[in-house]
Amino acid sequence: MARLFLLSTLALTTTGLVSFQPALAKEAYQGQPKTDREGDKKLLRKQKEEIKKQNLEKGQDKKQEVKASDPDADALAVASNDQPSLVVTASRTPEKADQVSSQVTILDKAAIDHSQGMAISDILVRTPGVTVARNGGYGTATSVFIRGAESGQTMMVIDGVRMTDASSTNNGYDFGTLMTGDTSRIEVLRGSQSILWGSQAIGGVVNIVTAMPTKPLGGSVDLEMGSHSTINARAAIGGKSDRITWRLAGNNFYTKGISAISPRYGGHEQDGYHNRSATGRVNIKLIDEVSVDLRGYYSKAMTDLDSSYGTPDTSDYENKEQWMGYAGLNVALFDNRLRNRFGYSYTQTKRNDISPSMEPYNTDTFVGNGHTRRFEYQGSLALVKNWDLVFGYENERSGIKSSSPAYGGSDTRGTININSVYGQIKGKIIKGFSVDGGVRYDHHSKFGGNVLFSGGGVWAFNNDNTLFRAHYGEGFNAPSLYQIYSEYGNQNLKPEKSHGWDAGFQQRFFHKHLTIAADYFQRTSNNLIAYLSCPYYGALPSICYVPNTNTPRYGYYDNINRSTAHGVEVNASLDIKRVSLSGNYTWTSVKDRSEGVDYGYQLPRRPKNTANGSADYHWKFGLVTGIAVRWASKSWDTVHSEYSLNPHMNRGYTLYDLRVEMPVSKHLTVFGRVENLTDKYYETAYRYGTLGRTFYGGIRARL
Repeated sequence: MARLFLLSTLALTTTGLVSFQPALAKEAYQGQPKTDREGDKKLLRKQKEEIKKQNLEKGQDKKQEVKASDPDADALAVASNDQPSLVVTASRTPEKADQVSSQVTILDKAAIDHSQGMAISDILVRTPGVTVARNGGYGTATSVFIRGAESGQTMMVIDGVRMTDASSTNNGYDFGTLMTGDTSRIEVLRGSQSILWGSQAIGGVVNIVTAMPTKPLGGSVDLEMGSHSTINARAAIGGKSDRITWRLAGNNFYTKGISAISPRYGGHEQDGYHNRSATGRVNIKLIDEVSVDLRGYYSKAMTDLDSSYGTPDTSDYENKEQWMGYAGLNVALFDNRLRNRFGYSYTQTKRNDISPSMEPYNTDTFVGNGHTRRFEYQGSLALVKNWDLVFGYENERSGIKSSSPAYGGSDTRGTININSVYGQIKGKIIKGFSVDGGVRYDHHSKFGGNVLFSGGGVWAFNNDNTLFRAHYGEGFNAPSLYQIYSEYGNQNLKPEKSHGWDAGFQQRFFHKHLTIAADYFQRTSNNLIAYLSCPYYGALPSICYVPNTNTPRYGYYDNINRSTAHGVEVNASLDIKRVSLSGNYTWTSVKDRSEGVDYGYQLPRRPKNTANGSADYHWKFGLVTGIAVRWASKSWDTVHSEYSLNPHMNRGYTLYDLRVEMPVSKHLTVFGRVENLTDKYYETAYRYGTLGRTFYGGIRARL
């Protein structure tokens, strides 16, 4: 009310002054020559026109101030890198990074190109709070852990669409088949984000945004080759007009690879990998307030496999096909104060594991098909200046069908349905102090209803050089269809739930050439789901039989009741003339707190300590040379249980990489790198091989 009263008073005062000026002018004209009076009249008319223009501009500014944000985690302004400081994952609308209460890492196109990573996981592993475990070389199963949370608790997003994999063991996305491709931006949002992103976003969100054009017609070509007969080729073309923005891109990756099982455990043959993928996007503006979005992603890959038991080297391989489609309608109402997005997405993953050695019998050792379709509405309402409300409704239906024809097993089938409503309000209390709060309700067809809350704030002052952040969030993650219905399933599982908070600061010095940040996080998870092994001898407990049969099984999924995680993330960057330095360190303690023999042990494949550092020198003639280092401490490989009291320990390791790039012209750059310079042997997963010293080189063309 006070704000409305002030605006009304200013408007009345301005109107009064405008209407009063002619009377003053009339008195001033008396006694003046006619020519002077005409000149004054012209001047007065000019002044009135200027005042009218200023009032009009003020009105336009006022409209802009209450303009709602784009309700889309893939806003075109961000996708085209017009505003690289914006974040879209935190509130599913574009907002400045300094106004986000959660901790987020943003990598733009320049940073992605400079890293020279061929797979997205190669880039993620160098960001704070993130660890990666891979079962061999490129293309093999790859898990991403954020702040020690389960890999199935990492939400993966491509162009605003959640890439859930209903056929996976834990709903988690397999990063093994995701190449860098046409990626122009990566956002890693750490901490629980379940209010806006739903189930799985307990650890955080990884948002991949593919490139969008900024001119009528343009494209790019990337080609690199290297060790193990590796070839990675990318090409893209797109254009932008008044009404249509479009881009198509393709990626072809091939390598003869390394043995999936390490030579130290009997693996010797090369296990190759071939991936072909494509992305496409079209935005059509029907009128200024209405537009249509079409987005798609397709990947087809073939990966050679090794046996995890017995003789490692086999002729087995896996075909994996994945695609995503999205269609959306965007409608802006009330002078853009209310923006609406209606969307439909469909994701599908098909797996087929083949063993040629079983000929002439059925060679399909595993066939899996998982799909998820989602209807969603999301709105963004500008309440008053600097205050927005994001709200929405979602309906998600997932299904799985899998079998092992070669072994005569029965089919695994199942479906689930989730209906959700959510809302989050965000705004500024005073200059530099932003807050947000949200609530979400999910109704799961098997586990019933669940309510989540979140809240946070960020305070930026000292010309935005000093920031303090704090965030609280709750999470909910239902068991996967595989964990419930497969031969290792358990229909008595309970959903995973969590609550946690984080707080930190960021300080910039010397005109933002030096930045230092530190964060503390804490999370408690209940009913955490883990795979537990059955004993190899003696009487088997009832849980070690396939449900409703007398068939023994190797293991089963069960809730381990409770786990806790807390840790510290520290990162810094420094730019001095031609030298660029950056580094981060993460300490994560994530332990099983269930009663029993596993109490107090670190959860598997999550090192307690990780660190990354890089140093680059920019030569006067354009050459950039650099070194990068990555260190991880030891980690357990499997969860402790009654039947595995001494699980394997993966040793710590330190890796060094060298990289170089040189612009030949405005549109062409050559680059090269050496990875694992010292040829260090290490394992992120027990018995599985890792790449030794490798060499790569290539060119980038931007047209």
